[in-house]
Order: sequence, then C-alpha cells, then structure tokens
Amino acid sequence: MLRVGKLVEGDRTEWEVLFRAYIDFYKRTLSQEMYDRAWNEFQKDTRMHALGAKLDGRLVGITHFLIHANTSSADVCYLQDLFTASDVRGKGVARALIEAVADWARERKCPRVYWQTQESNATARLLYDKVAVNRGFIRYDIELDA
Repeated sequence: MLRVGKLVEGDRTEWEVLFRAYIDFYKRTLSQEMYDRAWNEFQKDTRMHALGAKLDGRLVGITHFLIHANTSSADVCYLQDLFTASDVRGKGVARALIEAVADWARERKCPRVYWQTQESNATARLLYDKVAVNRGFIRYDIELDA
C-alpha cells in the first residue's frame, strides 16, 4: 500500500539515499552540510517542506517544496525536487507525491503549484504532461559567488 506523509526522523537514512540519487541524476554534487541543512529545514517544516512516499513501509519517493511570494497572484507553491526509486517508477509514486503537494498547497490557499525539469527528462515529462500544463518557459541562471 502506498502512503504519502511528512518525513520523520526515522526516515533520514532512506531520504538521504533518495536525495543523493536525485542530485546524481542531475550530475550535481552537494556537501554533507547541504544534506544536513535540508533535512533540518524539513524537520522544522517552516520554510522548506518535504513529503515521502512509502510503499509497504519502505520510503520510495520524496518531494521538497516551498511557498514564495508572487507579484501577480497570491503566494505560489514551488515543487523543487521530486524523485522516486528506480524500481517503483511507473507505479504511481510520483503522481501521488505531486497530488499530495497540490493538496498541501490548496489547503494554504495557493493558486498554483509549479516545477521545472530538464527538457531531456522524457520519462518524467510523460507524467508531467498528464498532470500539469507546460507553459513553455525557459530557465536562465546566474551563478553567484556567495
């Protein structure tokens, strides 16, 4: 049985395995400090939020999200990260996580949930094209020395 809910302290190890796989998928690296920071923020559940999907008690999917101000509407929800274990893809885990974030945002009166993915992420886009609208935006980044 698939269940989606808040991540709890006992999920830390499985969460980090999934989050590291997500970071690897996008060919990025993070310091341990950043994993620790993210986990601590998710446990506070004030600025950044996380949900996990468990299948028969095993954490098989994660999502991270936040609310931010918007100049042309009420505050909106940004679904920043979404990842499922490779052996459960196609079994509704990602869809359940997206729906749970949408429900969470709806309860907080957000008019929209949005996210980004790489154009080449064809597998994920098959689902995304079914549950959301691609408005055709292109993302630009400026890396800053902090």
